[in-house]
Amino acid sequence: MRPHGSPADLEARRRRAVALLEKGLGVREVARQIGCSPASVSRWQADVRARGPDALRPKPAPGRPPRITVGQRARLLKLLLKGAAAHGFGTDLWTLPRVAEVIGRTFGVRYHPAHVWKILRGEGWSCQKPARRARERDEAAIQRWRAARWPHIKKRPPRR
Repeated sequence: MRPHGSPADLEARRRRAVALLEKGLGVREVARQIGCSPASVSRWQADVRARGPDALRPKPAPGRPPRITVGQRARLLKLLLKGAAAHGFGTDLWTLPRVAEVIGRTFGVRYHPAHVWKILRGEGWSCQKPARRARERDEAAIQRWRAARWPHIKKRPPRR
């Protein structure tokens, strides 16, 4: 699993490990100090011996590049914080198809609603479901029932 950090941070970590090896520390000690496995330290050491210091440079991330940039993601979050009603929807509830529509209108990029969830999750958003309550709900009547009737209905443990 890839460790946390930017590619530059991870490169600095690898370079620090190789520098510690050159100072004479053992592979296990370097791994303990760096916070990685001894196998990784050995692999970095072998890469430097075979291809030189440039072997520690970060490699490009595999896979297709994202269709919206980091800046566009930040702009999207600002747009979403304005609320769904501000974008012409009937309610202020964001759904994945609505977010996909806003992305399409704003950035000209089509996303399937299921993939919109990956973008939102990557930005730290989580699924929120509004509480369902009946329109006819009478809070005052519920409080009166809880105060007057519920204590008589509620089971209590027997007294000892």
